Amino acid sequence: MSPSRSPRSRRPSVAPLARSTPRFGLARVLSKLGVCSRSQAEQAVRAGRVTVDGRLVLDPERPTDIATERVSLDAIVVGQATAVYIALNKPRGVVVSAADERGRDTVYRLLEGADLPWLGPVGRLDRASEGLLLLSNDTRWAAGLTEPARHVAKTYHVQVDCRPDEALLARLREGVVDAGERLGAVAVSVLREGEKNAWLEVVLDEGRNRHIRRLLAAHDIGVLRLIRVAIGPLPLGELAKGQWRHLRDDEVAALRQMPATDVAPGK
Repeated sequence: MSPSRSPRSRRPSVAPLARSTPRFGLARVLSKLGVCSRSQAEQAVRAGRVTVDGRLVLDPERPTDIATERVSLDAIVVGQATAVYIALNKPRGVVVSAADERGRDTVYRLLEGADLPWLGPVGRLDRASEGLLLLSNDTRWAAGLTEPARHVAKTYHVQVDCRPDEALLARLREGVVDAGERLGAVAVSVLREGEKNAWLEVVLDEGRNRHIRRLLAAHDIGVLRLIRVAIGPLPLGELAKGQWRHLRDDEVAALRQMPATDVAPGK
C-alpha cells in the first residue's frame, strides 16, 4: 500500500490569468470599434445580422471579447477602424443625432458621400445652437473630452436681447440653481454692444442640458444666437458653416493631453 500523500506535497492553487481585454456587451463592442452607434448595433444584433465565431447572436448584451472572438456584421468580419477625428461647423436648425423621428436634418447629412466610418458626436449642441462640434470613432478620446471631472472649457459667443451691466455679469458668473442643478460660468464678458442687444463671451467648464439658455433665462435674458467658438485649445477658426475638416495630429494630441479648463488662445 503506498503511503498517503502529505498535504504539503499538493501543488499550490494558481490564480487564473487576467484577461487581455475586457468583455463588453456585443452592441457596445461594435460601437467601440467605430462600426456604428450603440443603438444601431443593438438593432443589427436583434435583426440577426451579427455573428460571433460564426454563430448567430441575437442578444446585444452578450459578453464579447474582441481580442479572442471573431465578430461579423452582414458576414463581414469587423475590426478596429482607423481613428478619425473631425471638426464640423454645425448650422442652426440641424440636429446632433444619427436619425430624427421628426425627419429633421441631422449633422450626418453634412457628412454624406465623404467615405467616413461611423463617427459619434463628442458632446452636444442643441438644434437652435451652432458652431464647433467634434465627431470621432475613438471612444476613449471622446470620453476624455466629455468626462465631467476634467472640466474641459468650452467657449461660446452669445447674442442676447439686452445690454447687461457689470452687476448682471457678476450674477451670471455666480450662477443659479435651476431644476436642482447649479448653473454657472467660468467667465462672462461683453464682446460688443448694439442699441438694444449685446454679444457675450461665455466660458463653461461643464455642460448641462441647455446650460447657457437656462442660466440666462433665470435672469430674464433672451438668447438670439448661440455659437460655440472653441473647445479647450481648439478654435472654430475660419471653418465655414456646414463644412467640416479632419483634425491635425497635433490638435488631436493637444485635446487629449490638455489640462483641465484650458481655453483657446486669446480667449
